[in-house]
Amino acid sequence: MRVVVVGQGYVGLPLAIRAAEVGHQVIGYDVDTRRVKSLAAGESYVEDVSSERLARALARGTYRPSELARDCGGFDVAVVTVPTPLQDGAPDLRYIEESAHTLARFLRPGATVILESTTYPGTTEELFAPILEDGSGLTAGADFHLGYSPERIDPGNTVWGFQQTPKVVSGVDARSLKAIEAFYGDLVDTTVPVRSPKEAELAKLLENTFRHVNIALVNEIAMFARHLDIDVWQAIEAASSKPFGFMKFTPGPGVGGHCLPIDPSYLNWRVQRELGQNFRFVELANDINNHMPEYVTRRVIDALNAKRRSVNGSKILLLGLAYKKNTGDARESPAVRIAKLLLDMGAKVRAADPHVVESIKVDARLVRVEPTRKELAAADVVVLLTDHDSFDYQLVTEHASFVLDCRNRVSGPTVEVL
Repeated sequence: MRVVVVGQGYVGLPLAIRAAEVGHQVIGYDVDTRRVKSLAAGESYVEDVSSERLARALARGTYRPSELARDCGGFDVAVVTVPTPLQDGAPDLRYIEESAHTLARFLRPGATVILESTTYPGTTEELFAPILEDGSGLTAGADFHLGYSPERIDPGNTVWGFQQTPKVVSGVDARSLKAIEAFYGDLVDTTVPVRSPKEAELAKLLENTFRHVNIALVNEIAMFARHLDIDVWQAIEAASSKPFGFMKFTPGPGVGGHCLPIDPSYLNWRVQRELGQNFRFVELANDINNHMPEYVTRRVIDALNAKRRSVNGSKILLLGLAYKKNTGDARESPAVRIAKLLLDMGAKVRAADPHVVESIKVDARLVRVEPTRKELAAADVVVLLTDHDSFDYQLVTEHASFVLDCRNRVSGPTVEVL
């Protein structure tokens, strides 16, 4: 089949390459010409797709990146994987709308269109479908297949990749569901059909809200535990020994990526708009997790005060800029917020991250360095924000005069944990 994947980021590229590997003719459509050029040259910017794997798909001719809308023509299946950011606290669905307008021009009877972008329940049928129908003159269900299948990409996860992770699928009618389930059935090991797109849309938000709320819970407990002179990390390990009724979540400097800082707010927005009520769990979790960078900054200030030093003029080394270990994804990263807060206070902030490439702009004042002995020894405070496996943690403990460890990765007399 001829498959078009709209959006070639952390979600779209793994999907496109997997579809090419099983034998589909895939167009990876993205309006970002820099991305397209990189992909055409066989250079992947997504950890879950190696450059070697990309090069094989290009060499076989089953995958072709393009920034030209006309290359979307003639598709049998189109999958939309574009971003859905927040704008002033409300869902920003312009990329979904633009994708629908583009695909509508090429939509033919019998074709299948699938939305994967995370969004509020009702988007597929109330927003996406009407644009496709108006632009094509066709009717969803009767003339073309339409459905929603939430993305479940976990960047850097070597166990649960795209193929191994069960795929929730839905359709606006029985024939749409059958077509969508058959398409994904060739790409993944397991499909999970649900009644309608609304259930699938809610399932995605439920997954991320569950994580968001539980991370907020342990973050708040961690702040209280320190003042109560309790080792929260030992308490969490002890609780996780229970084989039922408990799932382990750990504290951190905040939440990042697209899922946790943004997705639960989509559900809160929908509840407020449709029911006139607030989703109090989401609002509380947002408040706690969004303020963790400020809490980490206060801990740095406290550490400097103990040394009789001001944050203004102090040398601070941040280990990690990505929001998640072993990835280069700095979207919504709390480390970026922490760097800005410290820089605004006059600190001399340097950062080391082997995964976040230099081209990703964080702050013009931030100096990027390697975590050498010299850098570690020169810092008044070293803050471990992202526990990449590539960091030499023995080197950190041997040469840093003080470490604030936000991930419970190192120990020693000069180390404080979050």
